[in-house]
Amino acid sequence: MLNVPTKEELEGRLKKLENKLNENVSNWDTAIIISKVNQYYFTGTMQDGLLILKKEGDYSYFVRRSYSRAIDESPLEYIYPMDGYKDILEKISENLGVCLIETETFTYGILERLKKYFKISEIKPIERFISNIRAIKSPYELSIIRESGFQHDYLLKEIVPTLLREGMSEADLAAEIYEKSIKLGYHGVSRFSMFQMDLGMGQIGFGENSLYPTSFDGPGGNVGMSPAVPFVGSRERKLKKGDLVFADIGYGINGYHTDKTTVYLFGGKVNEDIKHIQKRLIEIEKLTASLLKVGNIPSDIYNSVMSEIDESFLENFMGFGSRKVKFLGHGVGLHIDEMPVIANCFKEPLQENMVIALEPKKGIKGFGMIGVEDTYLVTNEGGLCLTGEGREIIEL
Repeated sequence: MLNVPTKEELEGRLKKLENKLNENVSNWDTAIIISKVNQYYFTGTMQDGLLILKKEGDYSYFVRRSYSRAIDESPLEYIYPMDGYKDILEKISENLGVCLIETETFTYGILERLKKYFKISEIKPIERFISNIRAIKSPYELSIIRESGFQHDYLLKEIVPTLLREGMSEADLAAEIYEKSIKLGYHGVSRFSMFQMDLGMGQIGFGENSLYPTSFDGPGGNVGMSPAVPFVGSRERKLKKGDLVFADIGYGINGYHTDKTTVYLFGGKVNEDIKHIQKRLIEIEKLTASLLKVGNIPSDIYNSVMSEIDESFLENFMGFGSRKVKFLGHGVGLHIDEMPVIANCFKEPLQENMVIALEPKKGIKGFGMIGVEDTYLVTNEGGLCLTGEGREIIEL
């Protein structure tokens, strides 16, 4: 497993982007990439800089800080230092024409500063094209994701059960999982493309805390440290016998993630009703995974699976109360929330070597959030699990 992308890998990604823009945007002149993760995807380094692509096939990466680190980390040859945007004029004409930019991250302030030195006739979004390219993983990327999945499964199956003890807080557990994860190989952060948000790990909740409403777009809940820091875990909620422990944890190495959820019951036995619900959620995951075949349409998969679920079971399915999500899975890679999404509005066919996390879950009043989540590779035969398949609630 390589730790860094090769020059051939990076230039292949840039060429794919150039070709996709030429195929889908008839009148573009310049593409500008500024978000940190996309910089890394195309250059192999993550700096305060911007990557510029011209329609005629020229690539230039301008770095404010740290230029020396960019030179050390990236195998590309067209990396240039800059103190400000004016320095770009030494390599790039002032007329940028029709510009494709990351409209979700390219701020108004950055745009105004750029306009001091360059002429822009029109702005168009580039995110969809980059997302489509990133959704299909290369052998290099898959080698990392497979290793992440192996470590992730080991963490939740073998390590986390040894950490649980009566009287510990959610924050205690989160800190101890984080320490063990780092020693195991975790890269230390779970990245989300939405608002460029980084979390230390994910959602950890004891009992009904796992149902608590959050702004996070997922089925589970989390009280967090405080209203100002609504993640990590509560210092006040202590683990006691009979508590459910909900662990929806992202994991990753060398920038690439897997996503997985495991549920435990501390100091007690799971009753038969909840066992039955958990078993049904595992069946839903397996059914959905069987449909992760090349050529299948995400919206068709979503609607097919949802049609198989009894109306009574849909209550608190994929959330709790009024706070429910309308998807069954999502792409995973350099971000935990990538394309494609297994949801009603996604119509582009699945392609080989896409990586998708499936997460059927259900809130149980008075108990907490239960269910499963695993990361799968799209193949011609269906989803291949990379994180160990969903399991029953682990009794400890």
